[in-house]
Amino acid sequence: MRFDRAAWWFVAPALLVIAVFFFFPILAALLISLTDFDIYALADLSNLRFVGLGNYLKLLETPQFWQALGNTLYFVVAGVPLSIGASLGAALLLHSRLARFKPFFRTALFAPVVTTLVAVAVIWRYMFNTRYGLLNYALGGIGIDPIDWLGDPHWAMPAIILFAVWKNFGYNMIIFLAGLQSIPEELYEAARIDGASIWRQLRSITLPMLSPVVWLVGILTIAGYFQLFAEPYVMTQGGPLQSTVSVLYFMYEEGFKWWNLGSASAVAFVLFLLIFAVTALQLRGRKWTAA
Repeated sequence: MRFDRAAWWFVAPALLVIAVFFFFPILAALLISLTDFDIYALADLSNLRFVGLGNYLKLLETPQFWQALGNTLYFVVAGVPLSIGASLGAALLLHSRLARFKPFFRTALFAPVVTTLVAVAVIWRYMFNTRYGLLNYALGGIGIDPIDWLGDPHWAMPAIILFAVWKNFGYNMIIFLAGLQSIPEELYEAARIDGASIWRQLRSITLPMLSPVVWLVGILTIAGYFQLFAEPYVMTQGGPLQSTVSVLYFMYEEGFKWWNLGSASAVAFVLFLLIFAVTALQLRGRKWTAA
């Protein structure tokens, strides 16, 4: 009993910090989402009114919100497989016996994760430039006309996806490398003795043993990609024609451009429920496949 009491005293400071900077702000945001909190209420709380689910119902009637949701889903559906595939492929190459200078390449491929997004976004904007960008220069070398990557509504989101995959795949690569290193080498030795090819080893040993890691990476990547904000904010400011406005970017504009803080809080909780639902489906799917 005395030991339990001492343990609570040790964790009390951490729990207090979590409560003050995490749970209380979430509760406050939930309460704000049920009001019409705006710049007028910020100046005088007497202008604050309780609207219940009015902000949530209003979102369902807002075309810009549905467009932002569609853009976000497009980003997730296209970007997540590319990111996981790139990170898994890089991890397999770095884990193979043929790879040389492994520490150097691991550091180089992980470097984009820890670099400042604004700095690399500026570089990528030059790469996407229509007149003198590196990508259009390469396309011109094979006879393809220049593409207005960031100015064409059809190409702006694919450009954002390409940039986001390059920026973030190194994080998942490290997780995959840890999973690959945990697979017993005896399994590969037995497979080689039996004459199994590299592709057969990949299908029969690597991918099945790596499946829990793949599920983990999938959950983390999908949750992260649903929170798309920094890339369109820095590179396109939501344009052209709102083609790169995400749910989080829409929430930012509602809260800090138009000062509709009640509506912005409602958007935040809708996004939370969406991520929670997708994550729950992934976990349920994992249980079904394991069974």
